[in-house]
Amino acid sequence: MPESRPESRPTSRPAKTPTPAEGREPVEPTLRMLDARALRGLAHPLRMQLLADLRRKGPATASQLAERFGESSGSTSYHLRQLAAHGFVEDAAGHGKGRERWWQAAHEGTGFDGSLIHDADPATSSAAAVFLQAVASNHTQEVSAWISEAQTRLGRWVPGADLSDFTLRLTPAQSEEMVGRLHDVINTYRDLPEAQDTRTVRIHTHVLPRSAPE
Repeated sequence: MPESRPESRPTSRPAKTPTPAEGREPVEPTLRMLDARALRGLAHPLRMQLLADLRRKGPATASQLAERFGESSGSTSYHLRQLAAHGFVEDAAGHGKGRERWWQAAHEGTGFDGSLIHDADPATSSAAAVFLQAVASNHTQEVSAWISEAQTRLGRWVPGADLSDFTLRLTPAQSEEMVGRLHDVINTYRDLPEAQDTRTVRIHTHVLPRSAPE
């Protein structure tokens, strides 16, 4: 395997110590795998935001989501119904006693098949591009927000954060294997016992094969 070359690594790494996740089997999240129809139903920036919010924060009403995102309740209600029609959200049983409908995410995550971006149907390939651009935009916003927060509020969490990039020379099979192993490591940290200082941690992985010859 070629040696990795970190191009930017702003945080130092202490000596390795055992972690609570060592020896644990990966816990696979429940995923909704996208086919062409489901992709076309999801590939809208607001729908993706609504679904992500329900996954992270739990059940909510159209009115609550409208307030969070600066939209009308009519707009969020429409997009939630579209998400429900494609199986991404569902009724949240046991929430609310009034007339307003509560929604919850039907799965923990979304699985994307990269071949959809090369689909022969232009509507599907365009939807795949919209989906990936929305994911990339969300990642950019989260990184920017983290940098702003790190300057004032994160304190001892900063060493546990990371903003690194690497360059490797790999075959397609090696790259696919690496991605799978990274996901397995991350999944060993799912469902760990809650500790006093536990907080939600967002993890981004970008593996971007370059097309230009070097």
